[in-house]
Amino acid sequence: MGIIELLLLAVGLSMDAFAVSICKGLSVQKLKLKHILLTGIYFGGFQALMPVIGYFVGSRFAKLISAYDHWIVFILLAIIGGSMIMEAFGEDENIAPDFGLKTMLILAVATSIDALAVGVSFAFLKVNIIYAASIIGVTTYLFSAIGIKIGNIFGSKYKSKAEIAGGLILICIGIKVLLEHLGIIS
Repeated sequence: MGIIELLLLAVGLSMDAFAVSICKGLSVQKLKLKHILLTGIYFGGFQALMPVIGYFVGSRFAKLISAYDHWIVFILLAIIGGSMIMEAFGEDENIAPDFGLKTMLILAVATSIDALAVGVSFAFLKVNIIYAASIIGVTTYLFSAIGIKIGNIFGSKYKSKAEIAGGLILICIGIKVLLEHLGIIS
């Protein structure tokens, strides 16, 4: 997986956190630097941690299903991407202006579950997990910090667009992996 693909994947994965960050920004009357930093650290940190966990889980099974790994990657990314697109058309979630440990942990885990599945696919693709997790974490940190500021300034206008964009990116990467493994593209 090249750097461009990895960056696109990181952007796609960060869109859930970006959308929730916009909502957090909407919920805060007076945005402070600590809100921006906390949001970025929680979301970026969990987005970096989850692929590592998924990678080690996937590594244990990679040899057993290596003949079908490209299909697994495609299916996981298509499901995650499709789910993100469907969420964009669902009801808006009301998110409280709470930045406490429990609230932020729940949001961070909820927005990074898809990164866990991507980590499993990284094991099949033999991706350098530390490098990939770092790119994903930093990208999500930046998008989350920007998202909370956008939410505080502009409102919910961009939330669904971010989820649609993220979902489409993940689906496209899944299709590309499948087409490469089938020998249709190189």
